[in-house]
Amino acid sequence: MPGTEFDHAGPRRDLLWPRGKRIAVIFNLAYEMWTPGATSGVGPMGNVLADGCFDPNADSYGRYNATVGMERLVKIMERRGLKASLLTSGLVAQHFPDRLRAYAAAGHEIVGHGMAQNLIFPTLTPDEAQASIDQSTALIEAATGQRPTGWISPRVTSSAENQRAFAKAGYRWHGDAIDDDLPYLQRVDDAEILAIPMSVEFNDLPHAMRFGRTPGQFVTLVTEALNAIKTQPAETIILDIFAHGHCYGRPAASWAIDEIAATCAGDDALWITTRSEIADHCLERWQRKHEQPG
Repeated sequence: MPGTEFDHAGPRRDLLWPRGKRIAVIFNLAYEMWTPGATSGVGPMGNVLADGCFDPNADSYGRYNATVGMERLVKIMERRGLKASLLTSGLVAQHFPDRLRAYAAAGHEIVGHGMAQNLIFPTLTPDEAQASIDQSTALIEAATGQRPTGWISPRVTSSAENQRAFAKAGYRWHGDAIDDDLPYLQRVDDAEILAIPMSVEFNDLPHAMRFGRTPGQFVTLVTEALNAIKTQPAETIILDIFAHGHCYGRPAASWAIDEIAATCAGDDALWITTRSEIADHCLERWQRKHEQPG
């Protein structure tokens, strides 16, 4: 895209994570709500009602995220002594500010995630997109007392122009990239932001709702991959684990997230982290390189 530059060398050349580790693991908990009259795009019935008919079943399914499911997932992380990244809709900050404030105070990362999960950037006008960024950012800041520094869009879907708007709004990084393994600097016209790509293999929503796989298979998927990666030539990588409050926040599935969290917490080869910590690590390293003479 004209006006967009990507620096895939800057903070990533010969990159190691703290203490010389190679594998960073991020637990992403999707803390989502939908605007009135909109519903989750998936539901337990597995079929969409015809002619755009409002589906109370899908609506109720999605509401479980903010009312019950997220609290269970966060408690799992805290029992295991881990910090999570909470991808937070502005509507969550508006309707559950006390709970969000408590999560932030406990050390979890609060990530901007748009006003609502159904407000996906390619479907919005430029003014609507800017409003989603501005309103959700302000609501999160009002709830937590801290302005969020990282952004991941609904559906991990945004354009370079949206990413320029993130930078202009004060965001240091975004995760709306799946085109690389490691962070890179992105310049869009007069703005600069760090892109920290997502890995897509470990996501409870497609795992359960699209492919019909079990929670046990989710555990196996993650643990087999971790074991196998260690047998491969050493690379510095980021692995993302996604859990949605309305999907694996339920009792019959949340135990899988607990097992994965326990496995990761007990593995000294892993850096359990957040994208903001990755941004700090990469940008500080980048700054040191620029300060070196010659």
